[in-house]
Amino acid sequence: MNQYPVWKYVLIAVVILTGALYALPNLYGDDPSVQVSPLRGAPIDDESRMRVTELLKGEGITFKSFEKVPRGMLIRFNNTEDQLRAKDLIDEKMGDNYVSALNLSPATPAWLSALNAAPMYLGLDLRGGVHFLMEVDMVAAMRQAGERYVSDLRSILRSEKVRYLSIAKTSSGNAVEIKFRNASDRDAASAIIRKEYPRLLLEPEERGGDAFLIVTISEQEIREIKKMALQQNVITLRNRVNELGVAEPVVQQQGQNRIVVQLPGIQDTARAKEILGATATLEFRMAVENADVQAALAGRPPVGTRLYKERNGSPILLKKRIIVTGDQIIDAASGIEQQNGSPTVFISLDSKGARKMADTTRDNIGKPMAVVFIENKVDTKRIDGELVKTKRKIEEVINVAVIRDQFSKRFQITGLDSTDEARDLALLLRAGALAAPIEIVEERTVGPSLGQENIDQGVASVVTGFIIVMIFMAVWYRIFGLVANIALTVNLVMIVAVLSMLQATLTLPGIAGIVLTVGMAVDANVLIFERIREEIRSGNSPQASINAGYDKALSTIADANITTLIAALVLYAFGTGPIKGFAITLSIGIVTSMFTAIMGTRAVINLIYGGRKIKKLAI
Repeated sequence: MNQYPVWKYVLIAVVILTGALYALPNLYGDDPSVQVSPLRGAPIDDESRMRVTELLKGEGITFKSFEKVPRGMLIRFNNTEDQLRAKDLIDEKMGDNYVSALNLSPATPAWLSALNAAPMYLGLDLRGGVHFLMEVDMVAAMRQAGERYVSDLRSILRSEKVRYLSIAKTSSGNAVEIKFRNASDRDAASAIIRKEYPRLLLEPEERGGDAFLIVTISEQEIREIKKMALQQNVITLRNRVNELGVAEPVVQQQGQNRIVVQLPGIQDTARAKEILGATATLEFRMAVENADVQAALAGRPPVGTRLYKERNGSPILLKKRIIVTGDQIIDAASGIEQQNGSPTVFISLDSKGARKMADTTRDNIGKPMAVVFIENKVDTKRIDGELVKTKRKIEEVINVAVIRDQFSKRFQITGLDSTDEARDLALLLRAGALAAPIEIVEERTVGPSLGQENIDQGVASVVTGFIIVMIFMAVWYRIFGLVANIALTVNLVMIVAVLSMLQATLTLPGIAGIVLTVGMAVDANVLIFERIREEIRSGNSPQASINAGYDKALSTIADANITTLIAALVLYAFGTGPIKGFAITLSIGIVTSMFTAIMGTRAVINLIYGGRKIKKLAI
């Protein structure tokens, strides 16, 4: 009686050893490091790695190791002082073509990494993570709004067949000037614009015999544009964070033009910086056939055209009129072009964009259309000992193709340098275009936000509760209590292992969930041991008492744990942030405690007492 088959012992041993193995990386800690990634997805070659090495050695900065990672290189340091000096040096000397970020990289041995064993993430309130403070460029938001109104007003006047001579933004950027042949055309246009855009201010003017209409953006509309730009950027950044797969992120508005982004426990901070700070989008324009490029290079482009450059540096003339922009892209996915195997991005447009694309491609079959890649960057350079930020806009033609047939909602673009660039571009387009460029004004890898004292108290609560429970169980239940203590220790290891395998983020509320689990885990053993005592007092033999104790207490234990698990799942479903962290550790603890408190202790008790005659139990 009270003997497990061999396969059960083997199963329990395998589960415990696996748990111990995947919990082990949490003992090795982190190394201060700098992650360097190339812009635009190009791979880092040996020459760039040698350049970084020489820069560090030239400044006397010692580093622990130099590793190649999938998206660049990772340099580990012995202390944070060398880490910060190295980052400043790399930003100053290589900032144009590379993005660097501070990182805390796990010091997990290679043999554990080969088994995909990694430490669990710790939230901003425990270990920290990466913190960005971003500022929205409201001047650019107003400029883009002015350009949008120019395009929209041009389209509505053409659709209503109202003639005009010219339409353009004013120098202030907050108004659009429309020139007409006569006052009757201006009056007709005013009626249409007033109906479609009631918030715009219309002011007629007479100049040199021509009729003008000044369309001004009202103060109310300006406030609304800035508010919407900030809100859209918050939504877009949340979408991008979701694409990065960060657990429990914080993306929230701060003030009138700033956004705070906190990414707890993230490892690839360089990629986070690159994706969050990027303002990449696309524009589709018709290319000019048989154009005089030399005249455009000399500063005399034909009317209605603009000079661009392709990626190989060749100049190309495109029409100023934009067919579709990134704002009208509702989905994007990277892939491989079937005919030549080149990287491609599959684009899906909204109804408005699809209609524009269909009309344009229908009327221009056999003519070339270009895809313009646009990215806003902010460079920080040290000039005369001071850090100076400069803004620049990168615009380059990544693809020119002849329109072979009419297409509208879904199509593909090629001309990308690598699959990494195609994947990043699809991610940015899928997450949504930023309503206005953003600048990272503050970036840091933050320490515990709740204070070291709270962290120490959180850890001390687990240790104190654990020790008190162990002492009580050992004194009150003797050998059985020691067995329960072994199961309790294994249970904590299993919780850490599951959190590590799931790459979940442990927060201070999560520690509270572990403390609660410690009490609940031993509660199952208390029910079992008290039932065994009752059976002994009823006159049953020790072996029969052990068997009855485990069998009859099982339903009560299952009932208590299942109801608590349901509550934890509800907390996770409806809670946010810290509540989710508490629910996750509580749920994991309930499942692991069922295994250790029932199967684990039963296996040890069977090894001690099973299969032999005993007169008395040490309980």
